[in-house]
Amino acid sequence: MEYALVNGEIIERSEAKVDVEDRGYQFGDGVYEVIRVYNGKMFTAAEHLTRFAKSAESIGISLPYTPQQLTEMIEELLSKNNLETGNIYMQVTRGVAPRNHVFPAGNVPPTLIAYAIRAVRPLDNLKTGVKTILTEDIRWLRCDIKSLNLLANLMAKQKASEQGCFEAIQHRGQDVTEGSSSNIFIVKDGTVITHESNNLILKGITKDVILDLCGKNNIPVIERTFTVVELAEAEEVFLSSTTAEVTPIIEINGNKVNEGAPGPITKKLQKLFEKEIEKQCGILVR
Repeated sequence: MEYALVNGEIIERSEAKVDVEDRGYQFGDGVYEVIRVYNGKMFTAAEHLTRFAKSAESIGISLPYTPQQLTEMIEELLSKNNLETGNIYMQVTRGVAPRNHVFPAGNVPPTLIAYAIRAVRPLDNLKTGVKTILTEDIRWLRCDIKSLNLLANLMAKQKASEQGCFEAIQHRGQDVTEGSSSNIFIVKDGTVITHESNNLILKGITKDVILDLCGKNNIPVIERTFTVVELAEAEEVFLSSTTAEVTPIIEINGNKVNEGAPGPITKKLQKLFEKEIEKQCGILVR
């Protein structure tokens, strides 16, 4: 039996329902978060919950629970679902109110849900790398908010899928921003380069872990905008996300990166990232 968290109560997932007038359902008026689970333990939970609260605050939603309360409820949810390896998906919306573009007046309680997803590590992608395409970034200008409004991301991801690729690398004009569901890194002259964390990209939790690992292990790293030309000329390219970890990119628009093989810095960061997971969650099963 599977369980979900709905407004502070853990219930059977089959009983979890969304009201037809929930603003998340009608407007995408809410934010979400995904937390990776290894060995039954959450990885970088505090960082994810901090971002969750910041995203909610950015659109004027006050979370009904403290980070500590959320942590305790999610840990209970993990236990009830016996989740060893997978993800916790959680979202909060502005709540249930008659449909109106204006925020509802009065004290409308937000709707908060969470549930467990069983998912193994993407070991094949981590080992061999993935293919990608380039696509114009047509999203809004507050990509730093982890909003439920993901239609542009979905369209880019679908375009990549239809071309037999794992990810779509987005760009505004000549400037690369990020993937449809990932942050993008290049390696140039031995230096790791990734877009600065501003309103044009999501400040990735995995990205921040990678930046920290670079700093601690004498790997030169710069946060700055890079161009489509720099992407094409990069020695290595890789992506990061909660579920994809550190995944090598071996092809972009049919053109091979590093002769179609994961590069040495990417592979080094993969090992360092695994050690970080093991520090927080225990030995990984490969």
